[in-house]
Amino acid sequence: MASAKQYLARNPWIISVMILIIMGVWLISGIVSSPEAPPANTSAQETSQQSVPLAKVVVSTVTAQPITRTVALYGRTAPDRKATLGAEVSGNVEQLLIRKGQFVKKGQALVQLNKADRELQLQRALALLSVKSKEFNAAKSLRERGLQGEVALTRAQAGLVEAKATVKNLELALSNTTVTAPFDGIVNILHVEQGDYLGIGDPIANVVDLDPLVITADVSERHIQSIHHGQKANITLSTGLSLAGKLRYKASIASETTNTFPIELEVANPNSSLAAGISAEVDLILDKQSAIKVTPSMLALDEIGNLGIKTLIADNKVAFAPIAIVKVEPDGVWLGGLGEQVDVITVGQGFVRNGDTVIPVDTDPINETSVSDAPLNKNHTKQTGGE
Repeated sequence: MASAKQYLARNPWIISVMILIIMGVWLISGIVSSPEAPPANTSAQETSQQSVPLAKVVVSTVTAQPITRTVALYGRTAPDRKATLGAEVSGNVEQLLIRKGQFVKKGQALVQLNKADRELQLQRALALLSVKSKEFNAAKSLRERGLQGEVALTRAQAGLVEAKATVKNLELALSNTTVTAPFDGIVNILHVEQGDYLGIGDPIANVVDLDPLVITADVSERHIQSIHHGQKANITLSTGLSLAGKLRYKASIASETTNTFPIELEVANPNSSLAAGISAEVDLILDKQSAIKVTPSMLALDEIGNLGIKTLIADNKVAFAPIAIVKVEPDGVWLGGLGEQVDVITVGQGFVRNGDTVIPVDTDPINETSVSDAPLNKNHTKQTGGE
């Protein structure tokens, strides 16, 4: 024994070889026996999965209804026409024939300016016209008999034309001393008082036409192709009054600053009782299409961020259905692209995913309570907006 120990002490590499042989045998034995382990683990996993109960959800069958698709806009009321009247002749304001805020008819006199000596000038011009007319007739008669030259006749004709022009100018100046309304409307602003002196072009009054009343708004480039002349609209004023209007104008060029298209709608206002400058909410009617109505809490997002709802299909499978929002109301959302009828998961959709098998239950309060107690499937997480 002592000699063996001495021999190993002198040859330590023998011990290292023996250790390597023992480790090699141990590793080989582990590789040979390892294939038997997976079946045992797999069996345990399958047993665990089979023991997880299916989630319970509440399902409601929803039928599509025809819904009117609209575009919500914000605008303001404005007059149909407005005009600023100015003095066409100079003179003092002799008389105010209307008051501010008064309704006037087309052609009605508003302000009377001092006529000064314009009537006398007109009488003199008429007398001169009579003389020039007789001179022309005499020159024409002499010319026909060969007793006068062509130049004399032409000079007489020029004098007649000048006299007629003078009469016309004085008649126009005299008529312009009375300022009249250009159309039916309301005198919104009166710039003058009796006794004021006005030069040519000075403002006198502002007249506005409120029938029809116009609502101005802006439409985004996304909806401009769906808008046409005569399109109907529901209008709600900030006062709470609801009106029916129609589109009468849309711009052909977008604003460079906002990329929106100005539009105008008109509303009947026969008594001019509706004022301009009031804020208005406009629902411009586009078309009708089938849609279902759900609460916002039923909406969800899929793995790539698409908006949709979770529905139930054959074999009680969960299916994520992408949607298109047709209209938003205070109590719900109208969704298109889902067909005429669809089974929507209304309670428990936050605990299931696309492709899961579930147990649909009744919508009575007792069964709805049981849904909240339903266990979650493995690896399922609750989504935002779930019940």
